[in-house]
Amino acid sequence: MNPMNTTPSVSRRAFILGSGSLALGLSFGLTQTELALAQTPGAGGMAPNSWINIGLDGVVTLMSPASEMGQGTMTAMPLLLAEEMDLDWSQVRVEQSPSDPKRFGNPRFGGGMTTGASRTVQGYYEPLRLAGAQARLVMVGAAAQAMGVPAAELRTEASRVIHTSGRAMTYADIAKVAKAPAELPKVDKSMLKPMAQFRLIGKEIPRVDVPAKSSGRAMYGIDQRLPGMLWASVLRAPVQGEVPESVDDSAARAVPGVKNVLRLPYGVAVVADSFYTAKTARDQLKVVWSQKAKARAQNSDTMRAEYVKRAQNLDDKGVAFIAHGDAAAKLAGAVKTFSATYTSEMVSHICLEPMNCTARVDGDKIEVWAPAQSASFVTGTVARFGGFKPENIKVNITLLGGGFGRRVEADYAADAALVAKSMPGTPIQVIWTREDDMTHDKYRPMTGQHLVAGVDAQGKLVGLLHRVVSEGVYARVVPPAFKASGGKDAPVMEGTEITYDIPDHSVQFMIEDRGIDAGFWRAVGPGYTKFAIETLIDEVARGVKADPLAYRMDLLKKNPRGQAVLKAVAEMSQWGQAKLPKGHALGLAFSDAWNTYCGMVVEVSVEKGRPKVHKVWSAVDCGHALQPQNVQAQIEGSVIFGLSAALHEHMDFKAGVPQQMNLNTYQVLRANEAPEVFVKVMPTDNHPGGIGEVGLPPLAPAVANAIASLNGKRLRALPLPMV
Repeated sequence: MNPMNTTPSVSRRAFILGSGSLALGLSFGLTQTELALAQTPGAGGMAPNSWINIGLDGVVTLMSPASEMGQGTMTAMPLLLAEEMDLDWSQVRVEQSPSDPKRFGNPRFGGGMTTGASRTVQGYYEPLRLAGAQARLVMVGAAAQAMGVPAAELRTEASRVIHTSGRAMTYADIAKVAKAPAELPKVDKSMLKPMAQFRLIGKEIPRVDVPAKSSGRAMYGIDQRLPGMLWASVLRAPVQGEVPESVDDSAARAVPGVKNVLRLPYGVAVVADSFYTAKTARDQLKVVWSQKAKARAQNSDTMRAEYVKRAQNLDDKGVAFIAHGDAAAKLAGAVKTFSATYTSEMVSHICLEPMNCTARVDGDKIEVWAPAQSASFVTGTVARFGGFKPENIKVNITLLGGGFGRRVEADYAADAALVAKSMPGTPIQVIWTREDDMTHDKYRPMTGQHLVAGVDAQGKLVGLLHRVVSEGVYARVVPPAFKASGGKDAPVMEGTEITYDIPDHSVQFMIEDRGIDAGFWRAVGPGYTKFAIETLIDEVARGVKADPLAYRMDLLKKNPRGQAVLKAVAEMSQWGQAKLPKGHALGLAFSDAWNTYCGMVVEVSVEKGRPKVHKVWSAVDCGHALQPQNVQAQIEGSVIFGLSAALHEHMDFKAGVPQQMNLNTYQVLRANEAPEVFVKVMPTDNHPGGIGEVGLPPLAPAVANAIASLNGKRLRALPLPMV
């Protein structure tokens, strides 16, 4: 297999975040016209549609529309095309698709080119398979004409069209004598392969991004180099939302190698012949900040107490996010009720690759190189801050050294656009320090949650009230979508809709705006909503003298897929039968987020007052598992990610100033804390669900439930407190 192209050239079309035209979370199917938009074939090649180019040498180039940040989309996306086109995978080459939402947009993101929220495979699954099926029909039709036989007598296999007589033409042979028809064949879902006929999907296909990453040849955003390039470092306020009132840059300008000092609306940029020089000079700036931002009045302890108070105030109805049945009436008539209040802290993303962006301005045009999760957000940000017309913005998406939702937003692109605009013709690379990123991160929201569950005389759940107090994400990032939803902030509240058979279910959302930006994070909502739900379910089960596994199985009696993953993980962990070391206990949790079912069991002890997780078992049903080995890796990775957040991670603020600025004060999971992880992937004949975040939501509640089994103490805060 040829190595992936790590420095693709990307075109200019995109949705504009700044204009409010990007409405996240909308769903639609790509039209026949959109599928049929053919790109210009390569030299001597053939392009059956916009996703595929067949070279005369037999190499088939496939477009991958999603950002690759280690989750495997650079392999998964082309795999969908290759499956339906019946390609020989050894002859496949993968390139990043142009930034053109009309041709390559994700239906699960309203057609925008955004990678996140476990919607990549879900969104592209059918459009890419249809594109592959369409390309296969083009090849069959061309072969039929070349062979002089009916198309019905032809089949395809491994980049060949084969006649019933045994005669065959390779796709390369066809490309030499044919071109795509003016009107492409129509395709629909009924023409797609059933699971039993998959030749590539579900097999262990090597990831195309790994060789270049292993050898060091892979190009990330920070690796971008252009002739005459300069570097910039931007000083921002110590508190979010504040702006410079006066600037003394004399000392900074005197540093050798400094080329420019530029006042920005929100800070001061220093441009120099190296990043080190730019940062050194930046440290010489003397800036008086406004000190009038809303965040200046915020302290974490006060915020948390106020969120809890509001969550517990049942007179504050907030916004009805879910209203199934009459939960209030069922709770009032319940034989017994269980209530609990939960908190979670703001946490940072701490991506391994610092935020960075490179830009070059030529007249009224700008070209941008960005390790971003959304070309559409980059375009919108550059248009809004730089004043460029969208059609004059060319975005190149590079590999990402970690995303986790942080790189959906593109504030780092605003830096590059503004500085590059002030120095036309000169490429500018902006790099953030770790301190910059942690001070001006878009944190996972702080929450206060209050839940009340009621049971009847048989111990069956008859009603559930779930109240969430949190900052908004959509409310800040895409106000039009938030307004159109009636104030329902979907990322914040994700995970509150449950599969459990509780017909009377009420969820209420109370929004807060404290001037500290909350944003997308890995498993944003489910990371804390499932923590609250799954620990309370466990408490109810214990309270009615039921086994937590049996209790959940009964709640999932209408959902055999959910039951299946719980049964599988119970067998893996020997639930109820395992002979555990003294001082060890098992905890269980379940997640149904992103249309994927995940059961998880953990083995936990307590060491010096802290939970110690020894083993994690997980069974996952994500529908069609494109790459089972990669699914396993995603579960393993999200377990580590989730355990780090569950045990350690939190941001504290005093007068709006973050108290954690780097990894010396912001603790993450250490290698000696990592558990053994065992994963069972259970492919089923269902549309794929998300997988990149799936292992995170059940981890924290499973740990908390194990602790309760050990000592009876219910932990209701993230990160988990001392026990």
